[in-house]
Amino acid sequence: MAEVVVIGGGPAGLLAAQRLAESGRRVRVFEQKATVGRKFLVAGHGGFNLTNNEDAAAFAGRYGAASPFFGQLLTYFSPADLRRWAADLGIATFVGTSGRIFPAAQHKPADLLRAWLRRLAALGVEIHTRHRWLGFAGETGLRFLNEASGEEFTLAPAATVLALGGASWPQTGSDGRWVSLLASLGVSSRPWQPANCGVEVPWSAFFKEKVGRAPLKNIALSCGGHTVRGEIMLTDYGLEGTPVYALTPQLRAALAAGSPALLHLNLKPDLAPIELARRVAQRRPGTSLASFLASTFSLKPPVPTLLRELAGPAPDLVASLTALPIPVAGLRPLAEAISAAGGVPFAEVTEALMLRRRPGTFVAGEMLDWEAPTGGYLLQGCFSTGAWVAAGVRQWLAGYR
Repeated sequence: MAEVVVIGGGPAGLLAAQRLAESGRRVRVFEQKATVGRKFLVAGHGGFNLTNNEDAAAFAGRYGAASPFFGQLLTYFSPADLRRWAADLGIATFVGTSGRIFPAAQHKPADLLRAWLRRLAALGVEIHTRHRWLGFAGETGLRFLNEASGEEFTLAPAATVLALGGASWPQTGSDGRWVSLLASLGVSSRPWQPANCGVEVPWSAFFKEKVGRAPLKNIALSCGGHTVRGEIMLTDYGLEGTPVYALTPQLRAALAAGSPALLHLNLKPDLAPIELARRVAQRRPGTSLASFLASTFSLKPPVPTLLRELAGPAPDLVASLTALPIPVAGLRPLAEAISAAGGVPFAEVTEALMLRRRPGTFVAGEMLDWEAPTGGYLLQGCFSTGAWVAAGVRQWLAGYR
């Protein structure tokens, strides 16, 4: 029986392994860490968004320049397919008020992973941990190091799936070191850049000391013609939160162009501009800013301090409450980012995600150059690429000699 080797024990690699094993193939998974699914578990710390209930066209649009291709991937392995897959493992899911899809309250990420590993074992998938991939050997060979024994060895599978992740959260094994191994084949990779990350704002020492960390709820944040609603967190270094993460591509482009990178904060997005202006006009002389904001707009600390920090001691309240400019000096380091932009360009792979420079070797997950916001889109993207690659491998093996 033709053997398939999967390198990387994340969602994309494990789903590819499962689907290939279900089709009757012998599959071995090699993972450099002591356990598989480490990033999968870390992703669940902030709320385990397995996928999203958004309509198909809008969902595909979340993948930026890669949206047309992801439209195909999401048709092949959709959010509904992902929910059925979880249900088949005994993990019920539900749609939250935001449209995000979560495992039912009684199920933790570790529960899903354990159920998944039991299924893989039942299918005969062999998982080898503490094995580092060292590179290629000849036309089909793969070199490995067993880090427990120190032994080096070579395998020559009929097909290979590379699912080694990107370069964020390197402690989980996604360290991006594979770039040099693919470069040995002449495969280019776009430089890694942080995505879904916090941003740095040059707060004054006074602001840092007075505010520290504080949430701002029910706001809208805009950059580069894009607006995102939600909640953000003021931090000693700048800002974080879902709206900030979603606007990372626009901020990254502005910073790369050398133009001012500005976020515009709307503190009252649900209030009609004409009504907001009417209320501002009713402010009585001598009323303190903090008192007026609290009584008229239900805006309490740290909002008054934030306005003074960014708009001065006598701010134009209409402009400041609807489009407060926040200067962004930079993005947080890649190691802190939830995900990464960069990796293998789609030009380097076929439609089946097989490397053009090494037939029989496929690429899945965050190794590919795509990005998406948080909210279930990242995990769905990884699962969908894993399912798609499994289909490509099956087609390849059908003609294998």
